[in-house]
Amino acid sequence: MGTTGDPTIGTGASFVMFAFDIAFAIDLDRAAALLSEADAQRASIRHVRRTPAHFDYRPLPIRVTLPCAPIVLGGGDMKWSTHSQVELLIYDFGAVSVTFRVPLSGPLSALVELSATLYDTPTLVAEARRQLAHLTELIRPALDRPHADDAVEDYVVHEIEALSGVAEPAQAAIEHADLLARVLRAERGPISDQEIAEALAGRTSYRPSDVALIDWNAAILLDRDAEDVRDVLEFANVESLELRMLDDRLDRILEDAYRIVSDGRAVGWLRFPIGSRELNRVSRLQMDSALLYEGINNAIKLVGDQYLARVYRQAAARFHLPERDASIERKLSTLDGIYAKLQDRRASLRMEILEWIIIILIFVSIVLPFLPWFKTLGK
Repeated sequence: MGTTGDPTIGTGASFVMFAFDIAFAIDLDRAAALLSEADAQRASIRHVRRTPAHFDYRPLPIRVTLPCAPIVLGGGDMKWSTHSQVELLIYDFGAVSVTFRVPLSGPLSALVELSATLYDTPTLVAEARRQLAHLTELIRPALDRPHADDAVEDYVVHEIEALSGVAEPAQAAIEHADLLARVLRAERGPISDQEIAEALAGRTSYRPSDVALIDWNAAILLDRDAEDVRDVLEFANVESLELRMLDDRLDRILEDAYRIVSDGRAVGWLRFPIGSRELNRVSRLQMDSALLYEGINNAIKLVGDQYLARVYRQAAARFHLPERDASIERKLSTLDGIYAKLQDRRASLRMEILEWIIIILIFVSIVLPFLPWFKTLGK
């Protein structure tokens, strides 16, 4: 039950998003064709390529709707249930976002309990993985280098279309700052003024009738039409996962590259220090990482909409994406330097071998005239 002066949610929904990585890349045209074939057998599967008016996806991702048995969340007097469908968004760089929708109504204060419940939801994660496995089987021929990875990035967007008891949404962010901050931080108990200020720092608005509160764990959208904003946050969550995985992958690649460079046994004359296989391997890893990084960063462009660009910057700051970018660029630069060093070593060895061949040929040309059998041949 709400407290005195507790605003009431008329209509709204919480969108629980899980980002996964299933392949190095996905052929979206092939995936769309495979899903169309599945449609002939499963009428409940619906897919569509769509993009909000101010989005420029390259290429357009595929949105798939699959049936899903409702999942009950919470307990006692506070229970919520997910919608009977789940949405999956497929990106060409190998990522898939799985989204559950939880209808909202009732006192705003109840959102604190829902947020805390959603903070750790093994049931939803398990269902997301099950839906992902089903989709993976449907589009497997379209996957380039598919892999199973336990990494997942979750995010919750509480979208409230109608809120009674407040004059304007922006006013709610002031009058109920403590409540909204606890929703964002998924904290059932009270939090400090400093924590409240930090949680609400990622605030942005387009009109007096809307406000977006963006934090690292969740976002609250008080808006009658926030689909574009939600899509930006969904992509930012996927990007967070992909950059984290790429950053970790580059750590492993650099360890392997350092091992190749520091392998003292590979400098001897009986073995080429940097063979074609080692050099090609480093080159391939370097190219794959650079292509994936560029693919993620260039997947979405916000065309002519400064508000959505501002929303994305807020989300990127909350997810520490600029720091991830800087780390990845630094590691890619280091990998470039290692590859150049490997090439230099190989080139140096070739020059040394060539020099020794020339020296041996000169020595032979000097010695031959003094050999008796060579003089006999000359007669």
